[in-house]
Amino acid sequence: MAHPAPRAVIELLKPITWFAPMWAFACGLISVAPHSGASASWLVILLGVLLAGPLVCATSQAANDWFDREVDAINEPQRPIPSGRVPGRWGLYIAIFWTALSLVVARSLGAWVFWAGVFGLALAWFYSAPPLRLKQNGWWGNAAVALCYEGVPWITGAAIMAVGAVPDARILLLAALYSIGAHGIMTLNDFKSVEGDTRFGVRSLPVRLGVARAAKVACLIMAGAQAVVVVLLLEWARPWHAAAVALLLVAQGALMVRLLQAPRERAPWYNATGTSLYVLGMLVSAFALRSVPGGS
Repeated sequence: MAHPAPRAVIELLKPITWFAPMWAFACGLISVAPHSGASASWLVILLGVLLAGPLVCATSQAANDWFDREVDAINEPQRPIPSGRVPGRWGLYIAIFWTALSLVVARSLGAWVFWAGVFGLALAWFYSAPPLRLKQNGWWGNAAVALCYEGVPWITGAAIMAVGAVPDARILLLAALYSIGAHGIMTLNDFKSVEGDTRFGVRSLPVRLGVARAAKVACLIMAGAQAVVVVLLLEWARPWHAAAVALLLVAQGALMVRLLQAPRERAPWYNATGTSLYVLGMLVSAFALRSVPGGS
């Protein structure tokens, strides 16, 4: 059997997608208050960053490309598997090996991180693989990806910085809210594959609702989650952080107006602009948690 070239393997693992979980992991680290007495070594933090991006996220990309190879043959025929640059069953073998490697690294970082890794990897496989194949339903599939990309790495980072202690309830709450908001981001990513999804029965939200309506739903979910974050930051006596997140949300609202005029064409543009503001708000919120009175 022919072997894939290293460059094709790297492309299969999609390094560009690693940023989101690595950023969320960093937010988890930051959100643990310094007065809690918690600390973690730089080696542990580095392993956590690798786990969030190049391992767990990369595993999800390899698994998704393997189980999506027929759809990608229509939507993105240049991808490594449909193009033949990752031949035979190598895509599946890589996904399995990367899963095992991720579990080994997660186990070395303690029980909290291990079980978070197990949960994230399970969602990654459930999203793509039959019989569950959560991506067949845009609501459930996008929820799984959003949780893997934002909530799980955020909580993992907090657990590492807290040296295995249970993260503060406010950390869990904001991680959940930003995961909910990320559901809308995942919907925007589905606009590029409407034809292939329709042909193969993948009921993404653009297929289920139509592109225009799906774009409105995505914007409402993204904005609604951040609006709740603003309210919570005010409740926790962090007015300046709340104001910063609110301003970022207002700027996103202006960009959303332009997005909704041509959602399919402008989704990549919004991901480069509005989504950047979204993740910046995550960072602001993480610093708010770090300094919140009585925080973790």
